[in-house]
Amino acid sequence: MQSASIFRSKVLARERISFETRHKDRMGLIFISPWLIGLLLFNLAPILISLILSFTDFHLLTPEQAQFTGISNYTAILRDMDAGKTFWQTIRLGLMVVPLQIIASVFFAGLLNDQRLLMKNTMRTLFFLPSIIPAFSAALMWQGYVNPATGWLNRILLNPLGLGWLNHFSSRGASESLFILSSLWTIGPSILIMLGAMQGIQPEIYEAARMDGAEALTRFFKITLPLITSAVFFILILNLTAVLGGAILLDRGNTFRFTFSSYDSYVNAVLFRLFNLGYASSLAWVFFVFAMTVVLILFVTSKHWVYYPDREA
Repeated sequence: MQSASIFRSKVLARERISFETRHKDRMGLIFISPWLIGLLLFNLAPILISLILSFTDFHLLTPEQAQFTGISNYTAILRDMDAGKTFWQTIRLGLMVVPLQIIASVFFAGLLNDQRLLMKNTMRTLFFLPSIIPAFSAALMWQGYVNPATGWLNRILLNPLGLGWLNHFSSRGASESLFILSSLWTIGPSILIMLGAMQGIQPEIYEAARMDGAEALTRFFKITLPLITSAVFFILILNLTAVLGGAILLDRGNTFRFTFSSYDSYVNAVLFRLFNLGYASSLAWVFFVFAMTVVLILFVTSKHWVYYPDREA
């Protein structure tokens, strides 16, 4: 009798736990349903529709004349010199901007992690603040800063010191330099992520290295940098996808220029200036496949250079 009552109580407890679990699952689905609906309607559905449109000759002004063309849009990309120029321009900018952002993030995080630094919380706030300033406002500020006639760089800094006025940023190739410099304006979150990774390193490791005679640079390159490679990898993926998408290039809203504009700006020009939705969709999908290929290669190769503490034997 006693064993039967114990068995019955266990069954009732299991049923109660199962009911509570199902109830919590339902409530969780209800709470995230607005996000799921938005994901399906405004993200996944347009992506799938753009894939279908990439195989058609679809013009926004004459949608009734749309027709299926197979892979003709994709073969046309191979002959499109403008697409090739903007493609390589975006890759070249990414190779300059992403390493610069990672190096700057690690450098400033190392400074903020220094035990001798005063007013640490204030300094962290000041380093993070620029990243929440709208990109348009930041672009106007940079333009005012480097203006050769009225800019602060020449009038306030260089002229009082008796140095020659700097007119490089008003030259034909100034946009590239300005965009590369302004990319550092958004590294506030990256700095905080790197700082958190550095603060997660056990102090005993540094103490043991000091006892062995390791200097500051040796400790940084032999201990700090290898142990924060997981954060470096995370920032690399975020910044790379942002640059490939044109978000960090601050090129949105400007007139398209073949000499500098990013690939997504060319897609935008084809869509809203030529009104060729089918060709614009194929351009977007080609670069999407390229970006995903690069990200997958990084994930596959990360096991050879990224340190994960939970993977230790």
